[in-house]
Amino acid sequence: MSLLRVHNFAVSIDGFGTGEGLSIDEPFGHAGHRLHEWYFDTHFWHSKMGDGGGSSGVDDVYAQQIDIGFGAEIMGRGKFGPQNGSWQDLGTDDEWRGWWGSNPPFHTPVFVMTHHARPSIEMEGGTVFHFVDATPSETLELARSAAGELDVRLGGGPTIIREFLADGLVDVMHIVQVPILLGRGVRLWDGLEGLEASYEVESVASPTGVTHMTFTRR
Repeated sequence: MSLLRVHNFAVSIDGFGTGEGLSIDEPFGHAGHRLHEWYFDTHFWHSKMGDGGGSSGVDDVYAQQIDIGFGAEIMGRGKFGPQNGSWQDLGTDDEWRGWWGSNPPFHTPVFVMTHHARPSIEMEGGTVFHFVDATPSETLELARSAAGELDVRLGGGPTIIREFLADGLVDVMHIVQVPILLGRGVRLWDGLEGLEASYEVESVASPTGVTHMTFTRR
């Protein structure tokens, strides 16, 4: 059976996976890009942007894993866009197709969890957004069917990852602890006391100040 994996998910040292006040202009709210500066400095990211710069150290090794072995993605509606409520009540926002432009970086089926299902959206490059009103286990079953023999990536945000962890569905999780204090936003770890007992945990410190924590189900 394919694995459900989380990769490159960054949290502040006070546990927030995103800031407060998400909007179209600020996908991570008041956090801005501070949770992801380590990622944007890697050679992997620079290559994605079409240049040869960036670091080739520990952060780059971990960053690369986000593209390896995945056949589908699951994300929450908050990762797809900042809107809430019924799509029909959003006026022109019902044409919103995500922050990533016409050719999103996923290149696989993507299952967006929402209480307001809507028709699928086919994008360039093989990405198809499916909007499903389903439980974590039901959504994972759909994603595994679409992924075939490949793994499923759980992309976030923090609320969705927390729900899948609470249901015992995550097989491998790479969390990047970033040395900043956000103070507000959405926390990852709430309600997950004792989670470490179910996983082997490996921590690797980077010279950039971030800590890469890999949780592998026992």
